Amino acid sequence: MGTHNQVGYRGSQKKLLNLKEQTYLIIANHKTMSRSSIKKSLIVILGPTASGKSELAVKLARKFNGEVVSADSRQVYKGMDIGTGKITKKEMQGIPHYLLNVASPKRRFTVVQYRKLALKAIDKIFKKNKIPILCGGSGFYIQAVVDGIFLPEVRPDWRLRKELEKKTAEELFAQLKKLDPQRAKTIEPKNKRRLIRALEIVKKIGRVPILEKKPLPYPVLMIGIKKEKKELSSLIRERLLKRLRKGMIAEVKKLRKSGLSWKRLEEFGLEYRWVARFLQKKLSYQEMLEKLQKETEHFAKRQLTWFKSDERIHWIKTYEEAKNLVKNFLLGRVGGEKPSVSCHISAK
Repeated sequence: MGTHNQVGYRGSQKKLLNLKEQTYLIIANHKTMSRSSIKKSLIVILGPTASGKSELAVKLARKFNGEVVSADSRQVYKGMDIGTGKITKKEMQGIPHYLLNVASPKRRFTVVQYRKLALKAIDKIFKKNKIPILCGGSGFYIQAVVDGIFLPEVRPDWRLRKELEKKTAEELFAQLKKLDPQRAKTIEPKNKRRLIRALEIVKKIGRVPILEKKPLPYPVLMIGIKKEKKELSSLIRERLLKRLRKGMIAEVKKLRKSGLSWKRLEEFGLEYRWVARFLQKKLSYQEMLEKLQKETEHFAKRQLTWFKSDERIHWIKTYEEAKNLVKNFLLGRVGGEKPSVSCHISAK
């Protein structure tokens, strides 16, 4: 009887050891495999603004030997740190981050430029035998990388731009809604620069652009952070107040002093638009707060509209769920399909 119990105990110990070894094996494989034999794969962390994407990406990078590539259309700009919620050195916890501070806010940075730099960063991470984690809320940037969107080459039409510049954002949005209803669903309706560019493309090529695609040749796991509407609203408010305490208004003043026009600052949207208007005395401090809260909530809604059309996304609520998804993905049990979804987008 004692011998039987001993055997059962040893068997249980062996099973427990196997489970632990399985988890460590994932990380060990990526650390020890030769560069020629390493299996390439990409993890994407996405979700609405203020949902905790950066924190989750760092946790997963630490757990699974990864490095992070930012997918945020405003964090690429130098000097725009507080207003964009750029991750700090301390928050990175030693995990390398790419595609932050790579462009001057005085110059236009396109999704085509972003895609080239992002693919270069991903390749660099592969060469280090690590796992790239693409993290951000800019659906357009994520799709450009994952699905390999090739945008139509449309040169700026300065005459058309001058003509469109005379119209209000509301008029431009109504026009885009009529000509390209799909793009109108995801674009920021008060961002004149983006509205003008979207209209310029449709008008120049005479139709809604048909985009060429060259998806990544390796598996991609897409993880979306899910938050209830009330909780997200509270997180947005909490983050807004924190940014103001950290010196967001001073940051906008500094950008203005560096040579950025009020018009250019407003083009960056959300925090930069409403703080710029406050500094121009176009609205009070309280009005600025209310506008920022409302507009950020609308922005989060547009982000979710974009992401919900992609059935490849695994929506999670906790770190444990994300961790298990990644573990199973790297073991080949979940996801693993090559990007194939077809989704309409228009140039940014």
